[in-house]
Amino acid sequence: MSSEFPRDEVFGEDYLYFYEELLTPERTAAEVELIWKLLELEPGLELLDLACGHGRIANPLAERGVRVTGLDATPLFLELARKDAAERGVEVEYVDGDMRSLPWTERFDRVLCWFTSFGYFSDDENRHVLGEAFRALRPGGLLAVEMNNLLRLLQVYADETVTERGEDRMIDRHRFDIQTNRSLDERTISRSGKKRTFEFSVRMFTPAELRDWLLAAGFSEAVAYADDGEPLTPEHEGRRMTVVGRK
Repeated sequence: MSSEFPRDEVFGEDYLYFYEELLTPERTAAEVELIWKLLELEPGLELLDLACGHGRIANPLAERGVRVTGLDATPLFLELARKDAAERGVEVEYVDGDMRSLPWTERFDRVLCWFTSFGYFSDDENRHVLGEAFRALRPGGLLAVEMNNLLRLLQVYADETVTERGEDRMIDRHRFDIQTNRSLDERTISRSGKKRTFEFSVRMFTPAELRDWLLAAGFSEAVAYADDGEPLTPEHEGRRMTVVGRK
């Protein structure tokens, strides 16, 4: 992975521990419904979940009859995803891999990149990720990229956020670089009496900019949607957006 992105620090057991209470079953169910609508899913379609994590979205989609492949670069997440799939009695192909180098060409009907899984690399590498997703899609296929909507995020941008779980804390000190549209994060995790601090950054996008990136990657059309599944407008209050591109 890129030297500027400490993947092992960011995405590990601590990540799941602190986000578990946020990622409730109700939230997951609502997001699966939204994905079903935006990606025009139906049983039998082949879907690639890029940065699938611990299978939170992939396994419920498989339960609905979608033929899911999940790719992630964190072995712990893949192990948990496989265990959950087995408990649910669904078959999902989980692959340890890098989203910047996909081993497939025109294999999938749909590609999904959910919950701010896009934007951790340099601009050139991030553009390459979209190109790889485009290549992995069959003609007419759809890609959905879900992340913060920068237009809304800047209105509520916090210099510091604290996530607490019992006596444990995850403190994020943020700084936004307006020149690069990157949110810089110094994260300190205090858990079980141990403390560690590391830094990383994420590229943020306005709806129009991410749409332009998808078009530049070869997609014939791209539309930004709100979390109600309707095209994004200034009236939508939510911080999140999903941009869907068609090959």
